[in-house]
Amino acid sequence: MPIPVSDVATTSSTDAPARPGKPRKVPRVVILGGGTVGLYTARRLRKRLGKREAAIVVVDPRPYMTYAPFLPEAAAGSIDPRNVVAPHRRALKGVDVLQGKVSEINHSGRTVQITPEEGDPYWITYDHLVVGLGSVARTLPIPGLAEQGIGFKNVEEAIAVRNHVLNRIDLAASTWDPELRKRMLTFVFVGGGFAGIEALGEVEDMARAAVKYYKAIEQEELRFVLVEGSPRILPEVSEELGGYTLEQLRKRQIEIHLSTFLNSCVDGHVVLSNKLEFDAETIVWTAGVKANPVLQNSDLPLDKMGRVTCNAALQVVDAEGTVVADAYAAGDCAAVPDLYNPGQFCPPNAQHALREGNHLGDNLARVLRSAEVTDYKHKNIGAVASLGMYKGVAQMFGRIKVRGFLAWVLHRTYHVAAMPTWNRKIRIAAGWTGALLLRREVVALGTLHDPRAEFRAASVPAKPRAVEPGEADPALPPQKAEPGSPAAKKSAKTA
Repeated sequence: MPIPVSDVATTSSTDAPARPGKPRKVPRVVILGGGTVGLYTARRLRKRLGKREAAIVVVDPRPYMTYAPFLPEAAAGSIDPRNVVAPHRRALKGVDVLQGKVSEINHSGRTVQITPEEGDPYWITYDHLVVGLGSVARTLPIPGLAEQGIGFKNVEEAIAVRNHVLNRIDLAASTWDPELRKRMLTFVFVGGGFAGIEALGEVEDMARAAVKYYKAIEQEELRFVLVEGSPRILPEVSEELGGYTLEQLRKRQIEIHLSTFLNSCVDGHVVLSNKLEFDAETIVWTAGVKANPVLQNSDLPLDKMGRVTCNAALQVVDAEGTVVADAYAAGDCAAVPDLYNPGQFCPPNAQHALREGNHLGDNLARVLRSAEVTDYKHKNIGAVASLGMYKGVAQMFGRIKVRGFLAWVLHRTYHVAAMPTWNRKIRIAAGWTGALLLRREVVALGTLHDPRAEFRAASVPAKPRAVEPGEADPALPPQKAEPGSPAAKKSAKTA
């Protein structure tokens, strides 16, 4: 049963929830989502305002922020997965953190319901609300997808893809059935945007590096398949770079099916819209994202895509453009006008999310100091993508096109600079240096996702042996034999 608003435990002694007729001494800013937008908004706001000017609360089901552009490298083993996340309690100094899922937003009452992983849901109050709930994978009702597919939206999924691919290679090396072996060594990636191409490029590169250690598997046996519904890949860059990427992937023997859709994958039997059918045990889904569906449980204005409608100052606005008081939004879950491209919205990528978070922190500081807010505008400086070790593409400032090793260096340089906290920057750079000198690890930790499996198996009691006629039941306590009985004579003879 939800806890009444008036009974919610406070996150700090100086930040008690407002009661009827009793105004709060320190305004509370609640930030929903601890991803890129939430983390950078909280950090910038805390930098601008002291604890006596604003109490900041960040709500997220995970205790860390995931830097999504590094997920492909984490899946390939080029970066330790722990280093692509920024722990909230280390990165958000002077900010309160509540771990739980946002289940309902009642902005008219200035309350938010939070559902922790364990325990009952509860409500918290606020004076100002920031919605940075991000996005989730945009899936389709394709038969078998929910049972067979693996997403690529968070670090847990990236680790799962890595372990699964390496585990399939391990098993295939000891499998003599040619059809089963072929099925194990077929890897399908659905989606040809940045996430899909980078994931495919990095994982394929890792798999081929791993197979070098297997005498029983030839490189030609690895089959990587890309399925993309549009007629081109990487729409974020020019057609020239997209064509170059396509050419490089095909040189690596990657099958690419454009203008093609996944129709079914029941029990791993893949059926494509171009009539091609084959079996695969690995299906990675990277075909787009959608705004967090929890926004449907709110009274905030949404557009037809389920995003919170905003103005250029990142303030929530209704259909008529009227500002909704004390509500702000940014990132993948917000429809933020792109002032450099009138009539369009800022794309859902890390480049905009990071800058929107910082700008939103500055605007909130202005509001709390009774100053005017400013519009967010950012001209896209370019796009960089890694296609595996020493391979990449980049488009900088619209006209400068880079490919190969230099693009790969630009990708790493840009993203390590954008990674929050020096702790993570140094760890990532050190990991890269170690991988260059010692080579990356290509071992699967197969039981990582179910570490208690072996213990459960060992804990199953052995099946009791049938008791022969006249034999004592081993499950019963030993009985003292009567003097003169056959058992007593046998015991005495044994002694």
